[in-house]
Amino acid sequence: MSNFTVPDTRLCSAVPYLKRGGRVIDVGTDHAYLPVYLVREGIASRALACDINRGPIERARAHIAAAGLSDLIETMQTDGLCGTEGFAPDDIMVFGMGGELIVRILSDAEWIKDLRIGLILQPMTRAHLLRRWLLENGFAITGESLTFEQKYYQTIAARFDPSGVGEPYTEEELLLGRLNIEARSPYLEGFVRHEIAVHEAILHGKAKSELADTCEETRILQFLRKRLEMIV
Repeated sequence: MSNFTVPDTRLCSAVPYLKRGGRVIDVGTDHAYLPVYLVREGIASRALACDINRGPIERARAHIAAAGLSDLIETMQTDGLCGTEGFAPDDIMVFGMGGELIVRILSDAEWIKDLRIGLILQPMTRAHLLRRWLLENGFAITGESLTFEQKYYQTIAARFDPSGVGEPYTEEELLLGRLNIEARSPYLEGFVRHEIAVHEAILHGKAKSELADTCEETRILQFLRKRLEMIV
């Protein structure tokens, strides 16, 4: 059991938001590195490692077996969270997917609208769409963080809040994360610079077409540049 892979910083960004000793579902688990780590360290008591494809599930099973944790970590080949509600998780992790796909996975699992279940999400793209969906569907964003592993990653923690929606997010907060801005994350400046470069490239590409609408990029760049001035 001595040879196992410790998850990188971006995966371990989930740890602060997990219920200690709880049951966790990992959607899109691949090798099940994170479930193995969480159970080995006593952060989670049990885990369910899920993936839509057979190959990742087979690799996950091999890794779990090599760690001697087959009795504590189950695997399931399934699309998103389909059929996983019987596991009764305390927390659900969805990492390594686009924001739109995460929205689809969450939308297909109505049972996650439960005060007892925490969501820890790491969208690879379109984090603003995921935040908007959460807020419009009764979830409160309870935690956010930025990490850097060759690129920037946003981790978002959320929980269903039937008491009502909070203060609406601005377009900037949807893109960067209200809590990341408030906490002045050490990666915030670099992340803002990255987003400026991305939207400048989009604007440059659109500018080549006389019919392209550049209003959105212009508006986003305006508040991103203002935010950068406030940070530096």
